[in-house]
Amino acid sequence: METNREIISDLKGLVNIVNDGKEGYATASEATDSGELKTVFLKYAAQRADFADELKEHIAQHGGDSDNQEGGILGALHRTWIDIKQALNSKEDAAILSAIETGEKAAIEKYDKVLENYGSHLDHIVLLQRQRTGILEALKEIETYHLRLVR
Repeated sequence: METNREIISDLKGLVNIVNDGKEGYATASEATDSGELKTVFLKYAAQRADFADELKEHIAQHGGDSDNQEGGILGALHRTWIDIKQALNSKEDAAILSAIETGEKAAIEKYDKVLENYGSHLDHIVLLQRQRTGILEALKEIETYHLRLVR
C-alpha cells in the first residue's frame, strides 16, 4: 500500500499531464486555421482544465496541495510537448493532430500506471477511470480527424 505522500505524488503527476494537454490543446487552437478543429481543441482544453481541478481537490483531501497551472517539465511528456510545439510551428493540421495523438497516448499510459495501484486510489478510482475514458475518447476523435486529413 502506498503512503499518502506517494498518492499525492501520483495525483500531482496526473495534474501535470492534464495541464500539458490543456496547454497543448489551447496552443493547437491558436495554430490551426480550421474553425472545426479550433472548436474541438478548445473543448478538450476546457476538459483538461476541469480534470486538473478535480485532481487538485483529491490532492487537498489527502493533505497536499497543487498550485500547478501548467504542465510538467521533465520526462517523456516534456519531449512530447516539444514535438507538439514543433508541429504547431508548422501550422499543418495533420502534424498538429499527430503530435496531439502522441501526447494523448502518453497521458493514457500515465493514467494506466496510476490505475495499476488502484488499491491506493480507491477513494478516487472512479474519477481516474472517468478521466482516462475522457482522454481515450478525445484520442479517438483526434484520430478520426487525422484520418480524414491524410486520405
